[in-house]
Amino acid sequence: MPNEGSYEAALKRSDEINADLPLHPQNYTMLTGDRPTGRLHLGHYFGTIRERVRLQDLGVQTNIIIADYQVITDRDTTEHIQDNVYNMVMDYMACGIDPAKTMIFTHSAVPAENQLMLPFLSLVSEAEMERNPTVKAEQAASGHTLTGLLLTYPVHQACDILFCKGNIVPVGRDQLPHIEITSKIARRFNERYGQVFPDVAGLLTSTPLLPGLDGRKMSKSYGNAISLCMTEQDTAKLIKKSKTDPERNITFDPENRPGVSALLTTAAICTGRTEQDIAEEIGMGGSGQLKKYVTEAVNGYFAPIRERRRQYEKDLDYVKDVLHDGNARANAIAENTLNEVREAMGMVY
Repeated sequence: MPNEGSYEAALKRSDEINADLPLHPQNYTMLTGDRPTGRLHLGHYFGTIRERVRLQDLGVQTNIIIADYQVITDRDTTEHIQDNVYNMVMDYMACGIDPAKTMIFTHSAVPAENQLMLPFLSLVSEAEMERNPTVKAEQAASGHTLTGLLLTYPVHQACDILFCKGNIVPVGRDQLPHIEITSKIARRFNERYGQVFPDVAGLLTSTPLLPGLDGRKMSKSYGNAISLCMTEQDTAKLIKKSKTDPERNITFDPENRPGVSALLTTAAICTGRTEQDIAEEIGMGGSGQLKKYVTEAVNGYFAPIRERRRQYEKDLDYVKDVLHDGNARANAIAENTLNEVREAMGMVY
């Protein structure tokens, strides 16, 4: 967790940018992305995808990376990776990402972006990389030995952000250390070789963390996540199976009633109501009535998104075209940036 001082400064900067975004969207380039390790779920949608659509529609230059190389930071297989990537593109577009306005591309298809790793690695110390809390958390969660790719994960993210001259990145508080190391790399490069990269700031998201159906973090691996691609029937089944508790009266108490409270939060975020309001309305209706309410709230909210998604599922060629186009655009940008880097470093022969 970053110290309070740096968090306060980051929050102040984020608030300033948020106030300026509607006035001067052309001054901002956003980059963000996801690892294609499975299906996107409600946590992804409310945590970040909705914000990407907002920025895109404001007129910000928006870029989304599907970080396929980062899958192997903590996994031994890429067995389902292509399927996951195509499904991710479908989810993005169904949620409102417009490929005419937002560049969607994959790590592995943009060699010039990855080549920035070499000069960038010379700008950070081993200690700075090992201190990164995400690296520590990922290593602990995977149980793997610390691979070179996982250790350099924050530097790879800096390549993702800086190759397209990204200057804003939507993040949660726990991801601020990534922004800090990207800013350091940009600043150190500019000081050493000349001005090439912009100042980078985190755009702190205010959306509360959406818990999984059991009150834990929403995760595909826990089986507690409602995927965006699920049918209405699958959603109903998953919610029906979720664990609550024997107490009939429904109350919002995340600490003592994690299952019930997680369902209330899911319903609240889909309806715009508060958890307390919904709990009071259901009252002695018990978990059966709560689950019915949550099912209707989720299925109602996501009905138009799922309908659009079904259209994309029928047209895989279009999905592939979107990705090919995004990769071609990303390659052109990456080549330009790499040429600027070579020039600044005096490596043009």
